[in-house]
Amino acid sequence: MLKNKLAIVTGSTSGIGLGIAQALAKEGANIIINGFGDKDAIEKERAGIEKNYGVKCRYLGADISKPQEVEKMIKDAGDIDILVNNAGIQFVAPIEEFPLEKWDAVIATNLSASFYTMKYALAGMKKRKSGRIINIASAHGLVASTGKTAYVAAKHGLVGLTKVVALEAANNGNITCNAICPGWVYTPLVEKQINDNAKKEGISPDKAKEEMLKEKQANFEFATPEQIAGLVVYLCSDLAKSITGAALSIDNGWTCQ
Repeated sequence: MLKNKLAIVTGSTSGIGLGIAQALAKEGANIIINGFGDKDAIEKERAGIEKNYGVKCRYLGADISKPQEVEKMIKDAGDIDILVNNAGIQFVAPIEEFPLEKWDAVIATNLSASFYTMKYALAGMKKRKSGRIINIASAHGLVASTGKTAYVAAKHGLVGLTKVVALEAANNGNITCNAICPGWVYTPLVEKQINDNAKKEGISPDKAKEEMLKEKQANFEFATPEQIAGLVVYLCSDLAKSITGAALSIDNGWTCQ
């Protein structure tokens, strides 16, 4: 379905982003992965995408919190058909204890980076009158939780940014911009949060996992990277050309409560 398209996925060296890159490659898209991690592990994933799906896959290691590096990455990538902004970091503390440097880092990676990538990629999409932009927001882009001032602010901002870009691109051919708002997805980021909560509360990781799910997700289950990736693939298809400016939940009932 996406044969010969070029997709760039930020934060795609592991977790949700890697799952998205693999799903797009399965549909025939050439892939650019981006993110931090062990050099050999990244190369293994890059080569695996090429081998398993018969597409081209490059790694561009730009620090997406830095606009100059993002501009260069988009230029080096070429004609981008699909942009998925997935990179994200987390920090949890009450607002009065929230370190200023952590606020700046979370906002830079979770919000400003998506502004930079869209700023530099959209001109080419408008020129070609075709493109798909998908921002991986969060249930926290729609509702709030305590201790997550920066993350909630950034993800709410990303949902708003998605709507603006959707409107600005609406009369420039077949270009859409949407946000996906996952609830808890079992990834290394969430696993760390579970372990941190377990240590803080003096309980086992399994009990902390159970408490996390019971608090938010109505069916007590995690979503999976594959489910998120499936929605990304659909939004990239012509069947979804009338969906733009939407914030689509995959949250096991979190935000309907």
